[in-house]
Amino acid sequence: MNIVLIGYRGTGKSVISRILADTLHCQRFSVDEEIVGQAGRSIPEIVEQEGWVGFRKIERELVKKVSAETGSSVIDCGGGVVLDELNVADLKRDGKIILLVSSLEKILERIHQDASRPPLTEGLSFEEEQRQILSERDPKYRAAADCIFDTTHLKPRQTAMKIIELCKKKGWV
Repeated sequence: MNIVLIGYRGTGKSVISRILADTLHCQRFSVDEEIVGQAGRSIPEIVEQEGWVGFRKIERELVKKVSAETGSSVIDCGGGVVLDELNVADLKRDGKIILLVSSLEKILERIHQDASRPPLTEGLSFEEEQRQILSERDPKYRAAADCIFDTTHLKPRQTAMKIIELCKKKGWV
């Protein structure tokens, strides 16, 4: 059974996935890192050259591949993975989806200076864009989730330990 982390930018998916994989002694797949490795370009470069549609196409193929090849791994998904229902279906086939959430203020604090995160929309301020996209995606995140963890006030290791505790209790690991 895979542990699949989803959530908006800055909720802690990458850091927490590393802690989970280390603690559970299993493989970790980062969809965004796999995309960068496969494309040989950064996400901003991919988006600049191919647009978000091109990026989502690459993401779709990687989700299909990773979800088919793994069985007891931690999969760290990019924030937009839920935009394609096929991604969610593939990830759920042999995984439990854990949604990481955080307050908008904490998300803004965490991602404000991160140049690896290209804009998702045009014509909005940074804060307006995050508020709008988070609002649009939240129902999709919640519909996909098997459980939800709020990372606003917890350190990544604390969240990871709570996830492991729940997964053991439910027999997922």
